This record gives sequence, C-alpha cells and structure tokens, in this order.
Amino acid sequence: MISTLQDFTASLPEVFQWLGVFLISAIPFVESYFGAAIGVIGGINPIIAVVAAIVGNVISMLVFVFTAHGVRAKATQNRGARPLSPRRAKLKERFDRYGVPGVSLLGQVFLPSQITSAAMVSFGAPKNQVILWQIISIIMWGVVFGVLASVGITAVVGGGMLGGVTP
Repeated sequence: MISTLQDFTASLPEVFQWLGVFLISAIPFVESYFGAAIGVIGGINPIIAVVAAIVGNVISMLVFVFTAHGVRAKATQNRGARPLSPRRAKLKERFDRYGVPGVSLLGQVFLPSQITSAAMVSFGAPKNQVILWQIISIIMWGVVFGVLASVGITAVVGGGMLGGVTP
C-alpha cells in the first residue's frame, strides 16, 4: 500500500506533489506520519511534505470530530447511555485512564487519529479539547516521521549505502 501511495504522489506533476501528500495523509492509518515520510522519500522538500501531511490529517480528523459530535448530540438528546461493545469499552477504559492528552498523543500508535478523536467525542470529551490535543499529536507525529525520513535519506545517500547513486 505504501508503494502505491508513493507512486501516486510521484506520478503527479512536481508542482502538485504536495497535494498528493495532503490527500493521502487524510486517509486513516496513513495519517501525518506516513504521509510526511512518503513525501520526503518521494523527493518533496521535507518542510512542504510535513506541512501538507499535517494539514491533510488535521482536516480529515476535524471531519470525524464534528460528525461524531453531531451524532452524539442527536443520540443523547432524549435517551440514556447504551452499553458499549467490547472494543469501545477498551477504548473508553484507556480514555478514562489517560485523558484526552494521553489518548491523543499515544492513541495513534494503536488507532488512527480520526477514529480516536471520534471515539473520545462520543464518550463525552469536550470537542475543543479533543481538537487541540489531536492537532498537537498530529503535528508531533508528522514532524518526527518527516525528520526520520529526511535523516534516513541523508544517511542512505550521503553515507554511501547506495554507492553514490541518488534515489
């Protein structure tokens, strides 16, 4: 899947490759971290790749948060709480233990930011707090993976691992 996304981004005219990174970063499980890495590995300026990946992921996450918030508002209007599925119960337990900041910063290890943020809002977490911490998390993960990809490219090309051949 990653190579398909890299091919998609590389197939775009150079001026629009950032748009490819933006689009693929909006996909759950690709997120800002893989989007930034794909952009950097694909030859896009690392700063542009990271920013495009972050913006794509943030916009996608916002759609999920606002949708979950609207659904929760409608669902809880005149009713009590429903029993949670085992998977949602486990997520709720983590939410109760670590709070919005902890789940936002570490949740991307387990689930995409879109799913994590929607779940937190559906559990009753304040929408604005979820958005703030998810944006912080998306920026953090995007920058870390963008830097790692840049350092990896520099090490491979500059370190002679490719025998002086540029990727």
